[in-house]
Amino acid sequence: MVPAVGDPALDRFARIVRDALAVPTALVSLVSRHEQVLPGAVGLPEPWQTTRSTPLTHSVCQHVVQHGEPLVLTDVRDRPDLIDAAAAADLRMVAYAGYPLVDAHGTVLGSLCAIDPRPRTWSSRELDLLSGLAEACSTDLQLRLERAAADTHRSRLELAISASAVGTFDWDLSGDGMHWDPPLVSMFGYTAEDFEPTTASFYRRLHPDDAERVTQAITTAIDTRGEFAAEYRIVLPDGATRWVQGRGRVIGEPTGRATRFIGAAYDTTDVHDGEARVGRLLAAMPSGFLSLDGQWRFTVVNPAAEKLLGQSIDQLAGRTIWEAYPDTVGNEFEHAYRTAVRTQQPQTIHAYYPAPLDAWYDVLCWPTPEGLSLFFTDVTDRTRSDRQARAAAERLAVQARVADLLTGSTDLADVLTTLPQLLAPAVADACVVTVLGPDGRARDHAYWHGDPAARVHLAGYATTRLVELSGSTPFGRTISDGQRRHLTAEQTAAVVMHPDARMHLDALGPVRASILPLQAQGRVLGALTLLSSADRPRDAELESVTEDIADRVAAAMETDRLTRARSQLAEALQRSLLTAPPEPDHAEVVVRYLPAGEAARVGGDWYDAFLQPNGCTMIVIGDVVGHDTEAAAAMGALRGLLRGIATYSDAGPAEVLRGLDTSMQVLEVDTLATAAVARFEQTPDEVERGVTRMVWANAGHPPPVVLHPDGTFQVLAPWKGELLLGVDPTTIRHDQVTLLERGATVLLFTDGLIERRRADLDDGLTRLTDALTALPGTTLDELCDGIIDRLVAGHPEDDVALVAVRLHRQDRPRPPEAGPPHVPPGVPEPEHPAQ
Repeated sequence: MVPAVGDPALDRFARIVRDALAVPTALVSLVSRHEQVLPGAVGLPEPWQTTRSTPLTHSVCQHVVQHGEPLVLTDVRDRPDLIDAAAAADLRMVAYAGYPLVDAHGTVLGSLCAIDPRPRTWSSRELDLLSGLAEACSTDLQLRLERAAADTHRSRLELAISASAVGTFDWDLSGDGMHWDPPLVSMFGYTAEDFEPTTASFYRRLHPDDAERVTQAITTAIDTRGEFAAEYRIVLPDGATRWVQGRGRVIGEPTGRATRFIGAAYDTTDVHDGEARVGRLLAAMPSGFLSLDGQWRFTVVNPAAEKLLGQSIDQLAGRTIWEAYPDTVGNEFEHAYRTAVRTQQPQTIHAYYPAPLDAWYDVLCWPTPEGLSLFFTDVTDRTRSDRQARAAAERLAVQARVADLLTGSTDLADVLTTLPQLLAPAVADACVVTVLGPDGRARDHAYWHGDPAARVHLAGYATTRLVELSGSTPFGRTISDGQRRHLTAEQTAAVVMHPDARMHLDALGPVRASILPLQAQGRVLGALTLLSSADRPRDAELESVTEDIADRVAAAMETDRLTRARSQLAEALQRSLLTAPPEPDHAEVVVRYLPAGEAARVGGDWYDAFLQPNGCTMIVIGDVVGHDTEAAAAMGALRGLLRGIATYSDAGPAEVLRGLDTSMQVLEVDTLATAAVARFEQTPDEVERGVTRMVWANAGHPPPVVLHPDGTFQVLAPWKGELLLGVDPTTIRHDQVTLLERGATVLLFTDGLIERRRADLDDGLTRLTDALTALPGTTLDELCDGIIDRLVAGHPEDDVALVAVRLHRQDRPRPPEAGPPHVPPGVPEPEHPAQ
């Protein structure tokens, strides 16, 4: 298989698909009867990324070509009729989405596709984006095909001009078939009856002494995709020898494969007839040709040139090109013409000539003994189509980059800081993002200029333009009424502003401005200010894309505002329900609460600590399933119910949880929650022994952790606790008992302390115990702060509640009227403290 060659422009389409759809592999494929070539590819495994071609056994794109419609697969392994498993594995292909690439006649040439190594359900947004990119890529391919056809045509004409051609040939390099036109057939001494249209007819007439030299020149031209030029002898059937001058050029596909060898030849034996042949050729040319003498005056203008230039040879003869076409002076045309004459080297240009011609031209000019000759074609349609295709692709790329920014970041400040760098210079020369604060004051949040040299002036403008800015200015009116405004350079120059801002804006040169409100739900949240030089043309479609981007950014800002407002409400409600802990005589109680770093996750964690009527200290830690204000409200209800049950009944932890479960059912509190309840008790004997009894029960919550006075720690139960609250009120709940020495510390906490994304709870518990080991001999406040610092680091992913209880080393007497502590029925009393 002959290796194909990557094309930078088509590789760019592949990279856009990869970045926009977040896939590792994207392809621009062209499918033939024998293979699939990949002029655009990114992320393919080797050797395919290097060879840029695969057999059809490795092509799902061939089915897009066969059926002429998109093919979208969540998992290709479910479709062995399209590609076998081994081939899919070679390409690391599981999910596939491909859209047809078509030529100008609607023929499907290949596919623009995205490949994911995992099963994937493609979203409608992703498929719409892929479809739009496929259309842009198709336009690019169509332009390439048209350009290749034009290049072929122009190459023939160039060769004919340079060789004063009387015969042409076209050799299909896939075999030995060679088309000769009738003059060439006759030149080589053949008739229509005995001519064989193959390379053998050429070599049969080639003089033996010239055969090796000419064959080597042909081989070199094919191998290098270059040009061929040789003068050689041919031997005619009657034995006569004639000299022939041959010129040719090898034409290839975008993949790099040579496909055709075209050329021209003329008989140099009888050179005196050359001038007449050139005249006939020029008259028949479909493209423009003209010659100028040493004083730049028109001497020859063929009919095609008369049509393209809008003037006949009679009107142009004797006039200089500078007189007849004054806009040629000082631009690319004059530079190329004078360079060709000065250097005696051909020049090619692609340039625009204004009205009355108002057209784009491809021009080949070369010096002659008499002056200068030009071959030119009108490529206006092709140039405009090419620019439209590039503009469409760039618009799609900008939208894709902004969409990725909005969906890939949870920090609105980062989004607004990055946004100007995506918009400048893609949609404007400079961009300023303005945000309205809670007090309604405008503040320029971020800015960027596409020209590094202009950034200092843009910074000076952005940091001073809002100083003393009147509400009657275009910017002030946009902030007030939410209407977008487009200002000409003259209108921008007339805006009254702070002198420093005016100085920096003037330093940017004449600029026009667009002010787009960042508006959502009828609320103006800020604005985008886009600045472009006065000579940068306006693009209505690009402005429409920018307005859509402004709406998307505003929607993200409104979502962030509402989320933060709900979070602040939930956090305020939650904090209002989290009271200071009591100060019992036998223990010290310290609490810590941190709201989630992500606003949407604030809401359901709670703690409580209070004394029961019998004098025992009860500690509660809980977590309502869910977040936001609803979770905070449910948390308040459960906390109040539990506190009421415990302070009225003197019930133990298991009974309190059972009562709470029952109350939730009766009062129709429709929520789920986890909770752990611990009560600290002492019998007279335990007072004498210096130990405290901790009775506790767990409803699906992380178990308590005990830090003993000797520095060892103990997790009091396996992770699997009893059933969550709110599931089944008939659940039988059980108390567990642990004896604690004086100086022991008990930690109760919510899962936000130890749970992390991409890590399990066991890992989190290990981090907690490591922190306990690293914090020996600290006060209880220092211990809690050290745990928070090590495990949360200031930015919790979820709410964090932590309650720490440390038993005093010298017990204080219990009030006699308090009575004996509650000992749950059926619970044995441990004989020794927990170790």
